[in-house]
Amino acid sequence: MAAKKTGFEEVEAILQDIGTKIEELIEKGKEAGGEAKEDIEKKIKDLKEKRTTLEDEFQKGKEKVEKLYNEKKEEMEPNLSASAEHFKEGFKEILEGVRKLLGK
Repeated sequence: MAAKKTGFEEVEAILQDIGTKIEELIEKGKEAGGEAKEDIEKKIKDLKEKRTTLEDEFQKGKEKVEKLYNEKKEEMEPNLSASAEHFKEGFKEILEGVRKLLGK
């Protein structure tokens, strides 16, 4: 069963697909001639600039989310550790109660 992609992985896949399409346009542009070639080259240049902008914005957004996640994780870690200890103690008490009920 395939693992579900995260939002970041999906965006990265889209950006890779855009790169592939640009490369295909470059190959088609090499075959074209005259005014069509100039038009294709201009469009390719524009697409590359937009792709670079998208990649930069994506990276900035990803870094912000990772930073926020790490800050919240650090903030919540003491609470999670304390909760885990309480859970373990509670579970030990339940087991002890069951043992007493069963007479062991």
